[in-house]
Amino acid sequence: MLPFRLAAEYLLYRLRAFKLHGVHSPFVFNLYHNVIRHTGHYYAYARVEQLRKKLLRDNRALQVTDFGAGPKSGSHKTRKVKEIARTSAKPAKYGQLLFRLVNHFQPATIFDLGTSLGVTTCYLAEARKQAAIYTFEGCPNIARAARENLKQLSLKQVNLVQGNLDETLEQQLQQVQQLDFVFFDGNHRYEPTMRYFNACLQKHHEHSVFVVDDLYWSQEMKKAWLEIKKHPQVRQTVDLFYVGLVFFRETQPKENFTLYY
Repeated sequence: MLPFRLAAEYLLYRLRAFKLHGVHSPFVFNLYHNVIRHTGHYYAYARVEQLRKKLLRDNRALQVTDFGAGPKSGSHKTRKVKEIARTSAKPAKYGQLLFRLVNHFQPATIFDLGTSLGVTTCYLAEARKQAAIYTFEGCPNIARAARENLKQLSLKQVNLVQGNLDETLEQQLQQVQQLDFVFFDGNHRYEPTMRYFNACLQKHHEHSVFVVDDLYWSQEMKKAWLEIKKHPQVRQTVDLFYVGLVFFRETQPKENFTLYY
């Protein structure tokens, strides 16, 4: 039933979504025109997509420990690498969007909550070689595969934090002064998503960028997104259907945008 519900949600999103002419905020207008809708090519795209192609052909079977809500296709104790790559890695369109966001905002400290095989992590790292990047993965065997992939692309600035995110996130937050960019893709349930969001808020600042994945994956995620938009510390949000962007800029009015992407 999930695809039918998502299709209905997407139809509602398309009815709500603006294109460029409907955006009146200069900050969001510039972001939408120059970053979100940017159609140029970066060399890093080919590097990461070459890795993805390799993973999609990888028949290795991994014993998987799942601490989150599980993949959309259901939870399995043994999964092939190619299946994980197909169902858990963000599509190129959204991985490249994350690349452009990081390239645009140039964050110094990045948290990636949900490594999987590291495809999305590679996009984040390729965009900002000078950043300190912390990516979190619960399953030891998937974490091992992700380390191999990061090593293959020589992304040495990435620190892979292995273990249950419920424990490792708080520990790692204590080790950083502030968070400039966070990608939330660690658990697609309401309570953990809000707990992780509120934990990261402890280290946010006015120019932090938070990106929430799979806004309409479930009713719980939809509820979490609605609550995030209403949060008193959140100033601007951009709903792109599959991902949501969250900003904290006090110089901008509190606004929520739904933009076509």
